[in-house]
Amino acid sequence: MESGRWRRGAVSRGMLPLLALHAANEYYRLPWKPPVTAGLLAANTLIYLRPAFLDSLLPFVDEVWFNPHLIVKNKDMKRFFLSVFYHVDESHLVYNMMSLLWKGIQLETSMGSSEFASMVVALLGLSQGITLLMAKSLLVFFDYGRPYYSEYAIGFSGLLFAMKVVLNSQSENFTNVHGLIVPSRYAAWAELILIQMFVPRVSFLGHLGGILAGILYLKLKGSYSGPDPLTRVIRELTGVLRWPIRFIRNMFPLRRQRISGRGTVGSERRSLSGTWRCPACTYDNSDWARNCEMCGTIRSNNGGFLRQTSRRSRDIPLEELRRRRVERFG
Repeated sequence: MESGRWRRGAVSRGMLPLLALHAANEYYRLPWKPPVTAGLLAANTLIYLRPAFLDSLLPFVDEVWFNPHLIVKNKDMKRFFLSVFYHVDESHLVYNMMSLLWKGIQLETSMGSSEFASMVVALLGLSQGITLLMAKSLLVFFDYGRPYYSEYAIGFSGLLFAMKVVLNSQSENFTNVHGLIVPSRYAAWAELILIQMFVPRVSFLGHLGGILAGILYLKLKGSYSGPDPLTRVIRELTGVLRWPIRFIRNMFPLRRQRISGRGTVGSERRSLSGTWRCPACTYDNSDWARNCEMCGTIRSNNGGFLRQTSRRSRDIPLEELRRRRVERFG
Protein backbone atom coordinates (compact mmCIF):
# COMPACT_ATOMS: atom_id res chain seq x y z
CA MET A 1 0.00 0.00 0.00
CA GLU A 2 1.59 3.25 -1.13
CA SER A 3 0.87 6.67 0.27
CA GLY A 4 1.15 10.09 -1.33
CA ARG A 5 -0.63 11.99 -4.07
CA TRP A 6 -1.73 10.59 -7.38
CA ARG A 7 0.61 11.27 -10.26
CA ARG A 8 -1.39 11.46 -13.46
CA GLY A 9 -0.01 10.44 -16.81
CA ALA A 10 2.52 7.91 -15.55
CA VAL A 11 4.68 6.59 -18.40
CA SER A 12 4.56 2.84 -19.01
CA ARG A 13 7.84 1.08 -18.39
CA GLY A 14 6.89 -2.03 -20.34
CA MET A 15 6.53 -4.15 -17.20
CA LEU A 16 2.96 -5.33 -17.82
CA PRO A 17 3.94 -7.70 -20.69
CA LEU A 18 6.50 -9.29 -18.36
CA LEU A 19 3.78 -9.75 -15.72
CA ALA A 20 1.47 -11.33 -18.30
CA LEU A 21 4.22 -13.65 -19.55
CA HIS A 22 5.17 -14.69 -16.03
CA ALA A 23 1.54 -15.36 -15.04
CA ALA A 24 0.89 -17.35 -18.22
CA ASN A 25 4.02 -19.44 -17.62
CA GLU A 26 3.06 -20.16 -14.00
CA TYR A 27 -0.49 -21.19 -14.92
CA TYR A 28 0.63 -23.28 -17.90
CA ARG A 29 2.74 -25.56 -15.73
CA LEU A 30 0.05 -26.01 -13.07
CA PRO A 31 -2.18 -29.12 -13.37
CA TRP A 32 -5.00 -27.16 -11.67
CA LYS A 33 -5.45 -23.47 -12.40
CA PRO A 34 -6.45 -21.45 -9.27
CA PRO A 35 -9.40 -19.33 -10.50
CA VAL A 36 -9.67 -16.88 -7.59
CA THR A 37 -6.02 -15.86 -7.87
CA ALA A 38 -6.46 -15.37 -11.61
CA GLY A 39 -9.55 -13.26 -10.98
CA LEU A 40 -7.72 -11.02 -8.49
CA LEU A 41 -4.84 -10.54 -10.93
CA ALA A 42 -7.24 -9.65 -13.72
CA ALA A 43 -9.29 -7.27 -11.54
CA ASN A 44 -6.25 -5.30 -10.34
CA THR A 45 -4.77 -5.10 -13.83
CA LEU A 46 -8.02 -4.05 -15.53
CA ILE A 47 -8.65 -1.35 -12.93
CA TYR A 48 -5.17 0.02 -13.54
CA LEU A 49 -5.52 -0.08 -17.35
CA ARG A 50 -9.10 1.28 -17.35
CA PRO A 51 -10.16 -0.07 -20.77
CA ALA A 52 -12.87 1.87 -22.59
CA PHE A 53 -15.67 -0.58 -21.74
CA LEU A 54 -14.96 -0.15 -18.00
CA ASP A 55 -14.05 3.51 -17.88
CA SER A 56 -17.58 4.72 -17.19
CA LEU A 57 -18.10 2.09 -14.48
CA LEU A 58 -14.90 2.53 -12.48
CA PRO A 59 -14.53 5.41 -10.01
CA PHE A 60 -11.46 7.57 -10.41
CA VAL A 61 -8.57 7.10 -8.04
CA ASP A 62 -9.27 10.44 -6.33
CA GLU A 63 -12.57 8.94 -5.19
CA VAL A 64 -11.09 5.78 -3.66
CA TRP A 65 -7.91 6.84 -1.83
CA PHE A 66 -7.85 5.22 1.62
CA ASN A 67 -8.03 8.27 3.86
CA PRO A 68 -9.14 7.63 7.47
CA HIS A 69 -10.39 11.20 7.91
CA LEU A 70 -12.63 11.09 4.83
CA ILE A 71 -13.86 7.57 5.56
CA VAL A 72 -14.95 8.46 9.09
CA LYS A 73 -16.27 11.90 8.19
CA ASN A 74 -18.31 10.83 5.14
CA LYS A 75 -18.83 7.15 6.06
CA ASP A 76 -17.26 6.44 2.68
CA MET A 77 -17.26 2.65 2.24
CA LYS A 78 -16.11 3.03 -1.35
CA ARG A 79 -12.73 4.23 -0.11
CA PHE A 80 -12.71 1.50 2.53
CA PHE A 81 -13.16 -1.43 0.13
CA LEU A 82 -11.94 -0.30 -3.29
CA SER A 83 -8.64 1.37 -2.41
CA VAL A 84 -6.84 -2.00 -2.29
CA PHE A 85 -7.49 -2.59 -6.01
CA TYR A 86 -5.93 0.68 -7.24
CA HIS A 87 -2.21 1.30 -7.77
CA VAL A 88 -0.04 4.39 -8.13
CA ASP A 89 1.97 3.31 -11.18
CA GLU A 90 3.01 0.33 -13.25
CA SER A 91 5.88 -0.78 -11.03
CA HIS A 92 3.62 -0.62 -7.97
CA LEU A 93 1.05 -2.83 -9.72
CA VAL A 94 3.55 -5.35 -11.12
CA TYR A 95 5.41 -5.76 -7.82
CA ASN A 96 2.17 -6.43 -5.95
CA MET A 97 0.78 -8.77 -8.62
CA MET A 98 3.98 -10.82 -8.73
CA SER A 99 3.67 -11.27 -4.97
CA LEU A 100 -0.04 -12.09 -5.26
CA LEU A 101 0.65 -14.69 -7.95
CA TRP A 102 3.15 -16.55 -5.78
CA LYS A 103 1.15 -16.38 -2.55
CA GLY A 104 -2.25 -16.90 -4.16
CA ILE A 105 -1.25 -20.07 -6.02
CA GLN A 106 0.13 -21.67 -2.88
CA LEU A 107 -2.76 -20.68 -0.63
CA GLU A 108 -5.57 -21.44 -3.08
CA THR A 109 -4.04 -24.79 -4.04
CA SER A 110 -3.80 -25.88 -0.41
CA MET A 111 -7.08 -24.35 0.85
CA GLY A 112 -9.39 -24.68 -2.13
CA SER A 113 -11.00 -21.82 -4.04
CA SER A 114 -14.03 -21.32 -1.77
CA GLU A 115 -12.02 -21.08 1.44
CA PHE A 116 -9.36 -18.96 -0.24
CA ALA A 117 -12.00 -16.53 -1.52
CA SER A 118 -13.58 -16.25 1.93
CA MET A 119 -10.13 -15.66 3.43
CA VAL A 120 -9.42 -12.83 0.97
CA VAL A 121 -12.75 -11.15 1.81
CA ALA A 122 -12.13 -11.54 5.54
CA LEU A 123 -8.55 -10.26 5.34
CA LEU A 124 -9.64 -7.27 3.25
CA GLY A 125 -12.20 -6.20 5.85
CA LEU A 126 -9.91 -6.93 8.79
CA SER A 127 -6.82 -5.19 7.40
CA GLN A 128 -8.71 -2.06 6.33
CA GLY A 129 -10.65 -1.96 9.61
CA ILE A 130 -7.55 -2.38 11.77
CA THR A 131 -5.70 0.31 9.81
CA LEU A 132 -8.61 2.72 10.23
CA LEU A 133 -8.88 1.91 13.94
CA MET A 134 -5.16 2.47 14.54
CA ALA A 135 -5.19 5.82 12.71
CA LYS A 136 -8.21 6.99 14.70
CA SER A 137 -6.70 5.78 17.99
CA LEU A 138 -3.46 7.67 17.35
CA LEU A 139 -5.50 10.84 16.88
CA VAL A 140 -7.82 10.38 19.86
CA PHE A 141 -5.39 9.06 22.47
CA PHE A 142 -2.09 10.63 21.38
CA ASP A 143 -3.27 13.64 19.35
CA TYR A 144 -1.17 12.32 16.48
CA GLY A 145 -3.24 13.14 13.41
CA ARG A 146 -0.57 13.50 10.81
CA PRO A 147 0.55 11.75 8.80
CA TYR A 148 -1.58 8.70 9.57
CA TYR A 149 -5.10 10.06 10.01
CA SER A 150 -4.82 12.34 6.97
CA GLU A 151 -2.73 9.93 4.90
CA TYR A 152 -3.78 8.94 1.37
CA ALA A 153 -2.94 5.35 0.46
CA ILE A 154 -3.85 2.74 -2.16
CA GLY A 155 -2.60 -0.68 -3.17
CA PHE A 156 -2.90 -4.41 -2.54
CA SER A 157 0.18 -4.75 -0.35
CA GLY A 158 -1.64 -4.54 2.98
CA LEU A 159 -3.64 -7.60 1.96
CA LEU A 160 -0.44 -9.28 0.75
CA PHE A 161 1.12 -8.84 4.20
CA ALA A 162 -1.91 -10.55 5.72
CA MET A 163 -1.63 -13.42 3.21
CA LYS A 164 2.08 -13.76 4.01
CA VAL A 165 1.25 -14.21 7.71
CA VAL A 166 -1.29 -16.95 6.90
CA LEU A 167 1.05 -18.67 4.43
CA ASN A 168 4.01 -18.78 6.82
CA SER A 169 2.09 -19.42 10.04
CA GLN A 170 2.95 -23.12 10.23
CA SER A 171 6.34 -22.99 8.55
CA GLU A 172 9.46 -24.09 10.42
CA ASN A 173 11.79 -23.03 7.60
CA PHE A 174 13.89 -19.92 7.09
CA THR A 175 13.42 -17.43 4.30
CA ASN A 176 15.39 -14.65 2.64
CA VAL A 177 13.86 -11.20 3.16
CA HIS A 178 15.81 -8.74 1.03
CA GLY A 179 19.10 -10.42 1.94
CA LEU A 180 18.23 -11.06 5.60
CA ILE A 181 17.69 -14.71 6.64
CA VAL A 182 14.85 -14.96 9.16
CA PRO A 183 12.38 -17.65 10.30
CA SER A 184 9.52 -17.77 7.80
CA ARG A 185 6.87 -17.08 10.44
CA TYR A 186 8.52 -13.71 11.18
CA ALA A 187 9.15 -12.80 7.54
CA ALA A 188 6.25 -10.34 7.41
CA TRP A 189 7.59 -8.39 10.41
CA ALA A 190 11.10 -8.25 8.93
CA GLU A 191 9.75 -7.08 5.59
CA LEU A 192 7.63 -4.42 7.31
CA ILE A 193 10.70 -2.92 8.98
CA LEU A 194 13.01 -3.17 5.96
CA ILE A 195 10.50 -1.69 3.52
CA GLN A 196 9.80 1.19 5.87
CA MET A 197 13.54 1.86 6.18
CA PHE A 198 14.30 1.88 2.47
CA VAL A 199 10.94 3.00 1.00
CA PRO A 200 9.62 5.54 3.53
CA ARG A 201 6.75 6.71 1.30
CA VAL A 202 4.82 3.45 1.75
CA SER A 203 1.96 3.26 4.23
CA PHE A 204 3.34 1.89 7.49
CA LEU A 205 -0.10 1.59 9.10
CA GLY A 206 -1.49 -0.15 6.02
CA HIS A 207 1.19 -2.84 6.12
CA LEU A 208 1.00 -3.18 9.90
CA GLY A 209 -2.77 -3.50 9.66
CA GLY A 210 -2.31 -6.33 7.17
CA ILE A 211 0.01 -8.24 9.52
CA LEU A 212 -2.35 -7.83 12.47
CA ALA A 213 -5.28 -8.88 10.24
CA GLY A 214 -3.46 -12.09 9.32
CA ILE A 215 -2.77 -12.88 12.98
CA LEU A 216 -6.38 -12.14 13.97
CA TYR A 217 -7.70 -14.27 11.09
CA LEU A 218 -5.61 -17.25 12.25
CA LYS A 219 -6.86 -16.79 15.82
CA LEU A 220 -10.49 -16.68 14.70
CA LYS A 221 -10.06 -19.62 12.35
CA GLY A 222 -8.37 -21.68 15.05
CA SER A 223 -11.27 -21.10 17.44
CA TYR A 224 -13.87 -22.20 14.88
CA SER A 225 -14.23 -25.89 14.00
CA GLY A 226 -15.22 -26.75 10.44
CA PRO A 227 -15.62 -24.39 7.50
CA ASP A 228 -16.45 -20.82 8.46
CA PRO A 229 -19.88 -19.39 7.53
CA LEU A 230 -18.43 -17.17 4.80
CA THR A 231 -16.83 -20.19 3.11
CA ARG A 232 -20.16 -22.02 3.16
CA VAL A 233 -21.92 -19.02 1.63
CA ILE A 234 -19.32 -18.80 -1.17
CA ARG A 235 -19.63 -22.52 -1.85
CA GLU A 236 -23.41 -22.23 -2.11
CA LEU A 237 -23.13 -19.26 -4.46
CA THR A 238 -20.57 -21.12 -6.58
CA GLY A 239 -22.91 -24.10 -6.77
CA VAL A 240 -25.78 -21.87 -7.90
CA LEU A 241 -23.61 -20.26 -10.58
CA ARG A 242 -22.45 -23.65 -11.83
CA TRP A 243 -25.98 -25.05 -12.08
CA PRO A 244 -26.74 -23.62 -15.57
CA ILE A 245 -23.47 -25.08 -16.88
CA ARG A 246 -24.28 -28.53 -15.45
CA PHE A 247 -27.80 -28.28 -16.87
CA ILE A 248 -26.48 -27.53 -20.37
CA ARG A 249 -23.97 -30.37 -20.14
CA ASN A 250 -26.70 -32.79 -19.13
CA MET A 251 -28.94 -31.61 -21.97
CA PHE A 252 -26.17 -31.84 -24.57
CA PRO A 253 -23.72 -34.53 -23.43
CA LEU A 254 -20.43 -34.54 -25.26
CA ARG A 255 -18.44 -37.71 -25.89
CA ARG A 256 -14.89 -37.00 -24.86
CA GLN A 257 -11.74 -39.09 -25.06
CA ARG A 258 -8.63 -38.60 -23.00
CA ILE A 259 -5.46 -38.74 -25.01
CA SER A 260 -1.97 -39.13 -23.65
CA GLY A 261 1.12 -39.96 -25.63
CA ARG A 262 0.36 -42.59 -28.26
CA GLY A 263 -2.92 -43.97 -26.94
CA THR A 264 -6.39 -43.09 -25.73
CA VAL A 265 -8.81 -44.47 -23.22
CA GLY A 266 -12.40 -44.95 -24.37
CA SER A 267 -15.19 -47.44 -24.85
CA GLU A 268 -15.21 -48.19 -28.60
CA ARG A 269 -13.34 -51.16 -29.98
CA ARG A 270 -11.20 -49.11 -32.36
CA SER A 271 -11.62 -45.36 -31.89
CA LEU A 272 -8.55 -44.13 -33.77
CA SER A 273 -6.84 -45.46 -36.88
CA GLY A 274 -3.38 -46.82 -36.26
CA THR A 275 -4.21 -48.08 -32.75
CA TRP A 276 -5.23 -51.35 -31.14
CA ARG A 277 -7.22 -51.69 -27.95
CA CYS A 278 -6.04 -53.93 -25.14
CA PRO A 279 -8.76 -56.48 -24.18
CA ALA A 280 -7.63 -56.48 -20.55
CA CYS A 281 -7.56 -52.78 -19.67
CA THR A 282 -9.10 -51.08 -22.79
CA TYR A 283 -6.04 -48.89 -23.30
CA ASP A 284 -5.49 -47.83 -26.95
CA ASN A 285 -1.93 -48.50 -28.05
CA SER A 286 0.00 -47.59 -31.17
CA ASP A 287 0.06 -50.20 -33.93
CA TRP A 288 3.83 -50.27 -33.51
CA ALA A 289 3.54 -51.58 -29.93
CA ARG A 290 3.43 -55.37 -29.38
CA ASN A 291 2.70 -55.14 -25.66
CA CYS A 292 0.06 -52.97 -24.00
CA GLU A 293 1.76 -49.94 -22.53
CA MET A 294 -0.64 -49.96 -19.58
CA CYS A 295 -0.87 -53.60 -18.44
CA GLY A 296 1.53 -55.60 -20.65
CA THR A 297 -1.01 -57.73 -22.56
CA ILE A 298 0.63 -59.30 -25.66
CA ARG A 299 -0.69 -58.65 -29.14
CA SER A 300 -0.43 -61.44 -31.73
CA ASN A 301 1.46 -61.01 -34.99
CA ASN A 302 -1.65 -61.40 -37.18
CA GLY A 303 -3.30 -58.33 -35.69
CA GLY A 304 -5.50 -60.19 -33.20
CA PHE A 305 -5.15 -60.32 -29.44
CA LEU A 306 -3.66 -62.93 -27.18
CA ARG A 307 -5.95 -63.53 -24.23
CA GLN A 308 -3.00 -64.70 -22.17
CA THR A 309 -1.47 -61.64 -20.57
CA SER A 310 2.05 -61.10 -19.41
CA ARG A 311 3.09 -61.87 -15.86
CA ARG A 312 3.06 -58.15 -15.17
CA SER A 313 -0.65 -57.98 -16.06
CA ARG A 314 -1.59 -61.18 -14.20
CA ASP A 315 0.02 -59.97 -11.00
CA ILE A 316 -1.78 -56.61 -11.01
CA PRO A 317 -5.36 -56.60 -9.62
CA LEU A 318 -8.04 -54.93 -11.70
CA GLU A 319 -8.54 -52.16 -9.12
CA GLU A 320 -4.81 -51.42 -9.19
CA LEU A 321 -4.94 -51.11 -12.99
CA ARG A 322 -7.82 -48.69 -12.70
CA ARG A 323 -5.97 -46.65 -10.10
CA ARG A 324 -2.91 -46.41 -12.35
CA ARG A 325 -5.05 -45.30 -15.26
CA VAL A 326 -6.60 -42.55 -13.13
CA GLU A 327 -3.17 -41.38 -11.98
CA ARG A 328 -1.83 -41.39 -15.53
CA PHE A 329 -4.70 -39.48 -17.08
CA GLY A 330 -5.54 -37.18 -14.20
